[in-house]
Amino acid sequence: MHQYKDFLRQLKQQNLLRSLREIDSAPDDIITENGKELLLFSSNNYLGLANHPSLKSAAIAAIQGWGVGSGASRLVSGNLNLYKQLEEALAKLKKTEAALVFSTGYMANIGSLGAILQKDDLILADRLNHASLIDGCRLSGATFRLYKHCDMDHLKKLLSDRKKDQKAFIITDGLFSMDGDIAPLPEILRLAEEYDVGVFLDDAHATGVLGSFGGGTAEHFQLTSPRLIQMGTLSKALGGLGGFIAGNRILIDYLINKARPFVYTTALPPSVLASGIAALALLEKDQTLIKQLWENRNYFYEKVSHLGFNTLKTESPIFPILIGNSETALTFSKSLLENGIHVSAIRPPTVPKGTARLRVTIMANHKKHQIDTLLYQLEKAGRSLKVI
Repeated sequence: MHQYKDFLRQLKQQNLLRSLREIDSAPDDIITENGKELLLFSSNNYLGLANHPSLKSAAIAAIQGWGVGSGASRLVSGNLNLYKQLEEALAKLKKTEAALVFSTGYMANIGSLGAILQKDDLILADRLNHASLIDGCRLSGATFRLYKHCDMDHLKKLLSDRKKDQKAFIITDGLFSMDGDIAPLPEILRLAEEYDVGVFLDDAHATGVLGSFGGGTAEHFQLTSPRLIQMGTLSKALGGLGGFIAGNRILIDYLINKARPFVYTTALPPSVLASGIAALALLEKDQTLIKQLWENRNYFYEKVSHLGFNTLKTESPIFPILIGNSETALTFSKSLLENGIHVSAIRPPTVPKGTARLRVTIMANHKKHQIDTLLYQLEKAGRSLKVI
């Protein structure tokens, strides 16, 4: 156990030690922690659906009708009819032939990448991809090359250097969760056509956020392609739990038989499936929450841009406030907490060394006065810590 203690001690000395904080309330615009009310500006619950009445009603009804658990993996006896409804709705959202739900987004990535990639294949991945993508690439055993973040010239160079007839995939986030920028999907698909390769798009943070109907990065750019495999989650803007892959029917049938995290994992409980169906029905019927999210995002962007913070090249409701030093980022986060605002400090290895930051996320159910309070406290703490 000594090596564990040494490891933890080193992390603490480097201001990289992580710990869990207990939340005593539902994940809404206002939360309770240790009996204190806080404004929450660090959630991926972009549309505020995690505590939405229609999703809660659907989940409760599903428990009453179906019970609390599925009882087995989907291939054994856990494939409840609710899955069919959910996957049809997801395929419709993503404009694909079919979709397949996994228990988490992490499982969707490592399971599908492990299934579609082989030892002799080539992976070309954006260097700022999510950890689950990186792990899926490594576990696949394929040759793994990183291209500079959203750098299409570097990607083209790697494509041109690949072995003749070598199967390859370009793998990228759609909306990057720590920088808030959007992958240049039109250019990526153009290169995929030119070099005859596939594209795997992690749309975890884009689903429900980008596009008029929340379809994600492809809808944002008004693109479809048979080369494109889309991954998404139900656990962020859609307010629940689970990951999914959307693509053609043959791909989905292949994953049912080949993706180990799908084959060997107990199916999701009925309440989770029902809340996912309810979330998608809500988006299809009414896009008010998406519009409100972007109104809030644009309001915050306009105001924060004048304060002097470095928010990188964000194009979304995700705002990195670059600090650089991990200790300063922790101090900044603590200062906000003391003044009633929950914003997490993000440090290596989640982000590259020297790029510690606050990660501010805007939600549809934030009120203008709450955003104004955040802006005031950001400016006050930023000036005190000489970040601006």
